[in-house]
Amino acid sequence: QVQLVESGGGLVQAGGSLRLSCAASGRTFNSYAMGWFRRAPGKVREFVAGVNWSGINTYYSDSVKGRFTISRDNAKNSMYLQMNSLSPEDTAVYYCAAKGGGGSRSPDDYDYWGQGTQVTVSS
Repeated sequence: QVQLVESGGGLVQAGGSLRLSCAASGRTFNSYAMGWFRRAPGKVREFVAGVNWSGINTYYSDSVKGRFTISRDNAKNSMYLQMNSLSPEDTAVYYCAAKGGGGSRSPDDYDYWGQGTQVTVSS
């Protein structure tokens, strides 16, 4: 089992950057595929980015590709999301999630979730 805690959210102007972190407890962090998801007001939770257990394979939603970068540091039991060129459309609560096995874009496939961190982008 793993517990996840996000941090790094906040208020930023359009065009700015933020770096989200996800700290994981447990000794088996490197056995989990990880993902970032977000939920904007009035919308369903959507996939943002994913990374496999080693950090070598990464994948992104079309809406963030080229602007966001996902990474992980298994030695620190941590995952990150570097977000650049932010726009008001990126405003949402961002969640990190973990799953056994391979990665997935579906939130239904993930077993563990953090509590979320708010990202607000002003125009």
